[in-house]
Formats: sequence, C-alpha cells, structure tokens
Amino acid sequence: MTNSTSTTTTAAGRAGRREWTALGVLMLPLLLVSMDVSVLYFAIPAISADLEPSGTQQLWIFDIYAFVLAGLLMTMGSLGDRIGRRKLLLIGAAAFGAASLTAAYANSAETLIAARAVLGLGGATLMPSTMALVRTMFTDPGQRAKAIGIWSGVMTGGIALGSVLSGVLVQYFWWGSVFLVNLPAMALLLVLGPILLPESKNPEPGRFDLLGVPLSMAAVLPVIYGLKEIPSEGVHPLYVVSIAVGLLFAALFVHRQRTAATPMISPALFRGRGFAPAVVLNLLSSFAMMGSAFFTTQYLQSVLGKSAMEAALWALLPSVPIGMAAPMATQLVQKGVKRAHVVAAGFTIAATGYGMLALAGTDSLWLVLVACGVLASGIVMVMSQLTDLALGAAPVEQAGAASSLLETGAEFGGALGMAVLGSIGTAIYRHEIPAGAPAPARETLGGALAVAGRLPGRTGETLVAAARDAFTSGMHGAAVAGAAVL
Repeated sequence: MTNSTSTTTTAAGRAGRREWTALGVLMLPLLLVSMDVSVLYFAIPAISADLEPSGTQQLWIFDIYAFVLAGLLMTMGSLGDRIGRRKLLLIGAAAFGAASLTAAYANSAETLIAARAVLGLGGATLMPSTMALVRTMFTDPGQRAKAIGIWSGVMTGGIALGSVLSGVLVQYFWWGSVFLVNLPAMALLLVLGPILLPESKNPEPGRFDLLGVPLSMAAVLPVIYGLKEIPSEGVHPLYVVSIAVGLLFAALFVHRQRTAATPMISPALFRGRGFAPAVVLNLLSSFAMMGSAFFTTQYLQSVLGKSAMEAALWALLPSVPIGMAAPMATQLVQKGVKRAHVVAAGFTIAATGYGMLALAGTDSLWLVLVACGVLASGIVMVMSQLTDLALGAAPVEQAGAASSLLETGAEFGGALGMAVLGSIGTAIYRHEIPAGAPAPARETLGGALAVAGRLPGRTGETLVAAARDAFTSGMHGAAVAGAAVL
C-alpha cells in the first residue's frame, strides 16, 4: 500500500499527485477544442480579405468544425473504448496539431475548409477521451466530482476565451496565428501523455459496429444543420426536411443499437441509475446556455454598439463567477446536500439569470453582464453534477461511449436552444419593428443597422432606435421561454 503522498492511485482508490498532474495535461486539449468553437469570430474578416472565399465557402470555414465534431463524437467515444482512450487521445492530438499547422498556412478556402474538417475530427477524438480518462483515473467519487468540476469549468471558459484570444492575435499578428497557438499544447500532450496518462479500454469490446458509424452521422448531421440554420434563415422547408431526415436515421440508429450483437452505444448504459435523466437534463442545460448566447452577443455589439473586441472583453467578466460555480456545487454535495437539490438550485439560479435578461433595456450593460454570469453559473453547477452522475452510473469499460453521448446531447441541446429561442426572438422582433421599415430591417437587427447607415439624418436614427427596441423585446420573450424551460 502506498501512503497519501504517493504519486499513484492509492490502494484505497484515491488518486495522488500523478493523477492530478495528468488532469492538468488533459485540460490542454480540452481547452483548445472548446476554444476552436469560437476562435474564428474575429479572424473571419481577415481570412475573407486574404483567401477571398465565396459566401458558401465562408459559411463552411466557420461551421465545418462543429459539424464534423458533432457527427463523430459517438463513433470516437466507442472507438476509444475499444483501442484505448490514451491511444486515441494521442492520435487525435497529432491530427489536431497537423491540421492546425495546415490551417495556419492555408493558401485557399478549400484547403482551410479541409483543415477545419480534420480539426473537427481531432476534436471528436479528444473530447470523449479526456472525459473517459478522468472517469478511469479518479475512482474515488469525491475526487472524481472535483475533477469533473474542473473539466466543466475549463470547457465553458474555453469558449469565451477563444473569441478574445482570436481578437488579440488577429490585431497584432496574421489570421493564421489563431491556429498556431494549438501547436505547443498538442506537442506537450504528445510528450507527457504517454508518461502520465494510464491506458484504459474495454477488455471485451467485441466487434466494432461499422454500420453504426454512417447511421450515427446521418442522424446527427442533418438535425444539427437544420437547427443551426433556422435562427438566421427562418423555418425554411429545406431545414424542416433536413431535421426530419435526421430523425428518421436516428430511429434507424436506435434500432441498430438495440439489435446489434456488439452495438456502438450499448442500451445497457441507459439502465444505469440516473444516466438517461442526466443526458436529457444536460441537453436542456446546453439549450439554455447557447440560447442565451444567441442574444447576448448581438446585444453587446448591435444594441449597445460595442466593437467586436470590446464585446468579447466585456463578455469575459461573467466568466469569473462561472469558474467558482462547479467547485461550489461539488462542495455542497460532499457536505451532505442531496445532488438533486443542488441540480434543482442550479436550474433555479440559471432561470433567475434569464429573468434578469427579461428586465434589460436598450442600455443595460451591467444588468446583462450580471444576468449572463448568474445564468451560466447555474448551468455549470448543473452540468458538473450531471456529468459526474452519468459517468458514475456508466461502467468503466464504457466510459468513452458514455462521454460521447453526453457531449452529443450537449451539441443537440445547443443547436436546439439557438433554433427555438432564436426563432421566438426573431418572431417578436418582426412583430415589433414598424411595418413601414425597409425589408432588410424587418428581417434582422443587423439588416436594420446596415440599412439605417444609408438613410438620411433622423430617419436612420429613428430606424436604429426602433430596431434596437424590437430586438430587446425579442430577447425578453426568449428569456421568459428559457426561464420556463429551466
């Protein structure tokens, strides 16, 4: 038996310094994968000027990463359980680093799109592998809860940090620098990973479900595509059909998993106490988080008139309480408060944040920032506890599959939140905007601001004021709906 200062897991099942150091190494790829969701926010104008992509190519440069990531999460989670989570993590890190280097020096839009697709593939290997390795390294429930709390905080913080970092790098360097920052972290992971991270996999995985791979992608990608397009383009028949096709393939995928001898996602996972509710409630948490982001980012820039960089820097302030939310939730549970009560409190706190958003006017910077902090803190409390519950309920040998289900659900929830709440806000905006406004102004706030710039004197100012009022009213309606869901 080793003592409490050991650098390896003790006989009592408690992790030592080695595992906590390994957790720090695991946070590197997690931070970068989450940052890459938002790292192009400020780089797109520079990329457009340099590579001159078409409108369609520009959309794919931005979206292909998230599409590939969402589509391959379940495949990679299941693959990691079979070949080894550390092995898959290191393969993904190498692919992520190589794709980052290619993207940084891409000389055409096609090359950049391809590199972003490979980045999504690498991200799909890294995310479930990091969570599954946390599950296998930290077998003590208290330590695992703390580690997952750190995981949740880093994941949430990375999305906010990505946009700010890209703004700073693009301002002082060239757009390719937003990808080069990935290289040192991935190199460090490739060096330290084999030393610090234990290998773990399912000892009896069975044959890999090859048919499940295309079925899972055909289920996820059309739904994510349709949900992502609806907030900006409206409920177009193409997007409704896309979602319907995805749901059809989802039914086929579920049937395949229930009848296959060795399924990609074992139905037995859902018999674990609390696993299925945790996946569903985690999806609702992402619904609330991304649904609010759809409005608050536009509010800071288009309603308050902040530049993109100013908006990103202001948006960092709510990250301060977010960093304390998950550890606080873990402490409460470890001191004897029922997890169900902590989760319910987190949802209540988040709903309070939405309630504060419903009170914002067209010049309420601090109220909106505080509302964002309250909302996100509540959501992080919930997510950290639900993640711990789901992973604790899943067998260790299926930790990768369990992790990938949580993360795929989160991707669905985020897209659904933007679609549903975004559609509510857009409908209210179009109802509130004056009937005599130009057609682009009746569609979106961005369209109103663009048109107003070409109108003379008071006419343009009146249109801007009306559009900002209408958008804020739309945000109020979406906030009330978000609060009701929570």
